[in-house]
Amino acid sequence: MPASRERDGELSCYIIHVPPSASYRQNHYVPQWYQKRFMLHGQHNLFVRDLKPRRFRDASGREHVDRELRSLAPRQSFVERDLYTTYLGSEPSTEIERLFFGRIDSAGKAAVEAFSNFTVAGALAQYDNLLAYLGSQKFRTPKGLRWIAEQAGSADRHRALVLMMSNRAMYHAVWSECVWSIVDAAESSTKFIVSDHPVTVYNRSCGPSSDRCRGYSDPDVRLNATHTLYALSIDRMLVLTNLTWARNPYQDPCGLRPNPQLSRMGLFKAMGVQRERHLTEIEVHQINFILKSRALRYVAAAVPEWLYPEKRVSKSDWRNFGDGYLLMPDPRPIHSGGTVYMTYEDGTSLASDEYGRLPGQPGFEDKQRSELEWNALHRFKGEFARLYGPVRRGRTNQGLELEAERTSDETHEYYLSLEEQHRPLMRGVRNW
Repeated sequence: MPASRERDGELSCYIIHVPPSASYRQNHYVPQWYQKRFMLHGQHNLFVRDLKPRRFRDASGREHVDRELRSLAPRQSFVERDLYTTYLGSEPSTEIERLFFGRIDSAGKAAVEAFSNFTVAGALAQYDNLLAYLGSQKFRTPKGLRWIAEQAGSADRHRALVLMMSNRAMYHAVWSECVWSIVDAAESSTKFIVSDHPVTVYNRSCGPSSDRCRGYSDPDVRLNATHTLYALSIDRMLVLTNLTWARNPYQDPCGLRPNPQLSRMGLFKAMGVQRERHLTEIEVHQINFILKSRALRYVAAAVPEWLYPEKRVSKSDWRNFGDGYLLMPDPRPIHSGGTVYMTYEDGTSLASDEYGRLPGQPGFEDKQRSELEWNALHRFKGEFARLYGPVRRGRTNQGLELEAERTSDETHEYYLSLEEQHRPLMRGVRNW
């Protein structure tokens, strides 16, 4: 029986052809198991909205527009025939769907479930699988593959697929060094939608009509103010925020974060994952508006009304969603510094600061920057306390337990004093 081999996570160039099954040629760029996480109890279909309905003419020459809204089963949604099929001569090969995505999706399903029902132990066990899944999901969609083709300057679909596989870990270190938050829509009657480009990015200074959002492009993940969003389920959303922005939202939103180098080692701090933030209904509408705005063509939801967030939200408010802090983690649990020292069993050691810089690299433990960042963070803690009060908008683990939901009156007064105390110490902060 013909077989195939896989080497170092990439398809070997030595492939013995396996006749493809028809099911492997129907390529779901948003997995069916993921779509089911957005259904209400007892549902079997999602409502799918086509943001760019096809126009056509009938036999008499009259123009018509396809239906915008359909009720579709997961097997019918977010699927494109032969999206990942390659050809050996004239023969189709489904190696990418069967071997590459088969393994990643299987592990990714368990990882998404673990982070949706977060525990520190579960996160540590599934962190690598989640990153592998998110990295591939960002590039495997029609929008992602077309962006890759644009960057490569080539319309060759096979080349885009090869680049998609080889670059799937490109953002792992950057994401690892983010502040991770899991926000909750359980108290909102409106829930999260799912788009045809589920790993979504939002930068408050890059609205839907900005140059960075045109065509198949999104704002770079490494820009200071870029958040990466991924809905874990109908009620849970993972938000990754660049640490430099969580510490200092007063700097240039479109400047590059410290150490923007890709494809390197990054450190993940499971104890620092923030959760237990319950979104208001308008906040859920704002997030759904972001998801819809960054989709290529399709969005889906359990309830049709959720697919029209523009009825409640305007793109003119893009910069000011949530007072400009819609997706921002609570800065009060965030600390300055963060250099980690590691010693391996063979006696060798390694040090890395919070931005992944190693000793001797530019910026490693830069004292001037650290002082400016310390002042910015404390000013932001004061502003955040003033805006949102003593109840935390995200709680982290303190040992085995979550920190208290509410800060004490004394601690809250301390935070309130920080905003004006540190404001005058930030001269030149926008020039970092």
